Amino acid sequence: MARIVMKFGGTSVGDVDRIRNAARRVKAEVEAGNEVAVVVSAMSGETNRLVGLTREVSAMHDAREYDTVVAAGEQVTIGLMAMALQDLEVNARSWLGWQIPVHTTDAHSAARIDRIETDELIRRFGEGQVAVVAGFQGIASDGRISTLGRGGSDTSAVALAAALKADRCDIYTDVDGVYTADPRIVSVAQKLDRITYEEMLELASLGAKVLQTRSVELAMNHGVRVHVRSSFSDEQGTLVVDEEEIVEQQMVNGVTYAPDEAKVTLRQVADRPGVSAAIFGALANANINVDMIVQNITEDGVTTDLTFTVGRDQLQRALKILEGIKPDVGWREVVSASDVVKVSIVGVGMRSHVGVAQTMFRALAEKGINIQVITTSEIKVSVLISADYKELAVRALHTAFGLDAA
Repeated sequence: MARIVMKFGGTSVGDVDRIRNAARRVKAEVEAGNEVAVVVSAMSGETNRLVGLTREVSAMHDAREYDTVVAAGEQVTIGLMAMALQDLEVNARSWLGWQIPVHTTDAHSAARIDRIETDELIRRFGEGQVAVVAGFQGIASDGRISTLGRGGSDTSAVALAAALKADRCDIYTDVDGVYTADPRIVSVAQKLDRITYEEMLELASLGAKVLQTRSVELAMNHGVRVHVRSSFSDEQGTLVVDEEEIVEQQMVNGVTYAPDEAKVTLRQVADRPGVSAAIFGALANANINVDMIVQNITEDGVTTDLTFTVGRDQLQRALKILEGIKPDVGWREVVSASDVVKVSIVGVGMRSHVGVAQTMFRALAEKGINIQVITTSEIKVSVLISADYKELAVRALHTAFGLDAA
């Protein structure tokens, strides 16, 4: 007997038929003798509809009332899921975040989970009952409903699995696993049987949409084995596990891209201590996330050119912030571009293989693709290129590192 958390995303519970399909999967685990907790998202499109209503009523709404509204989507789904299970003669009960309770921080609409009380759920497991839990939500210290922000349901599922000391957390979605590249771009991409937490974390942060970064980070910190699989087929998916569970490490396990990037270059910035701190501190205070950073000394030896990337949707805000601090910091001009894309290769095998960057740069050069910015970590190399070459670059790199399916 195993203890399993099964999470179903919005597309997996998008209508009554899909809820019934998910319920049948839960029943199969129960009949196998497993203890099961189910975490569900709101039905596909419902959260966006509720968010739209809050904005229609008030552009500057109270975050606590916003959470009250947007958390309602999951309440509908857990009730329907519990009913579907009961209709299949499975003993099931629904639970909202505050009923368990899931304790969170007070950052409404972007809360983080502090702890989850599981005694009652475990007692119910002993009675053979399935717990159907609302994802994305909890309760803040002020007693109000809180929501976890983007990727909250995945985070809820992994956090619950950690608190319950579950053997596995199954994430059911509309894809059947983690691939070496986006199959819509690379038709010969392969599904991975296993991938390490670190690789999945990098892929998630670099543009892969299979899992959200927060949930992967939580799984890695608590050693939760995550199984990414499809709600619509019985095929095995991809296990996200500790590096020690993977015997033979590939040099590169994935090629991904982040299309929503913008590049900013400050030309002839004063080369003195504190300048970079002033620039990036101002951006951080405005909650603008900066990614790739490159600094070059200019010919005069007393100034530098500073290039970095921000999210495309944050470019105009970033430029406004920079304009505001220019009198204190000083530079000759600002140049920006939004027609760029970040392409990355990821693999823990990079630690033990040489020539990875050379292979990457040569493959891009052979296709006539110019590299604008380069950043690296222990298990990834990222380059910024013109958005026009996104698909060509991903395919070229996928082939160069031997990832094409036979």
